[in-house]
Amino acid sequence: MSNPGNPDAQPPSEVRTLPVPDGLEGERLDAALARMFGFSRTRAAELAADGKVLVDGSAAGKSDRVHGGAWLEVEMPAPPAPLRVVAEPVEGMVIVHDDEEIVVISKPVGVAAHPSPGWTGTTVIGGLAAAGFTISTSGAAERKGIVHRLDVGTSGLMVVAKSERAYTSLKQQFRERTVDKRYHAMVQGHPDPMSGTIDAPVGRHPQHDYKWAVTADGKASVTHYDLIEAFRAASLLDIKLETGRTHQIRVHMSAHRHPCVGDLTYGADPTLAKRLGLTRQWLHAMRLGFTHPGHGEWVEFASAYPEDLQRALDRVRAESA
Repeated sequence: MSNPGNPDAQPPSEVRTLPVPDGLEGERLDAALARMFGFSRTRAAELAADGKVLVDGSAAGKSDRVHGGAWLEVEMPAPPAPLRVVAEPVEGMVIVHDDEEIVVISKPVGVAAHPSPGWTGTTVIGGLAAAGFTISTSGAAERKGIVHRLDVGTSGLMVVAKSERAYTSLKQQFRERTVDKRYHAMVQGHPDPMSGTIDAPVGRHPQHDYKWAVTADGKASVTHYDLIEAFRAASLLDIKLETGRTHQIRVHMSAHRHPCVGDLTYGADPTLAKRLGLTRQWLHAMRLGFTHPGHGEWVEFASAYPEDLQRALDRVRAESA
């Protein structure tokens, strides 16, 4: 039961009752639920496994076949509690640029762009709030001002909108792919050719929800790379993103058989990572260029390597001397 005196209390679950449409005759229960209620088959299967789905008064399994006119009773899950921005200082977050329209920051590793389900660490939005910044009101409540993101395990530049005009302009620029996003990545081995383009669709990994992969039904994803420096065991690359899919660089380089050094999730050598003192992927958002939403001029910003990446780079250079 909900507690009206507690703003964080979950609302109660809801029981929905309705007949199975004749058009779903013979369908598996999980498939029928997904079509009738609009959630995933995985979620439908979980509800059935939890005993929250009755067909004609009896509990039903996910693979049971349904019949037209059968009476469904489904205990619908309560909606998740709304995410809240917690104003909390972010150690190591650097303000690179600040004006009336935008703030550009260099995000340290281990910090999320904004709150999300299950994330209990610090966020860029929370850090800016703690520092007294007023951010654009556009976007979802927990993502106000966010026009692009970096992985928690990736450091580097992000721009955040402070005005409605900036939010609209920057979202359009990212959508039209006119923003110049440059990363430096240290990858294992030596890519052949030394400069090239990886054009391969990226989607959810078919077996692991926490990973992404090159998949036939993924979204179009294009990554351009150029060699900066070659070492005995690795290569330092300058990478330009044409698209901005989740984990795009990490997935593309892994699929190219040159995973980012330290990126154990995508197949990097743990021995090399340990030798270089890395506990995350060697990947840094180095430069960011776009048309300023206020005065309309092109602006560019840069961010130096953080200490852990610089130290690993120095070590791999020393080993190759």
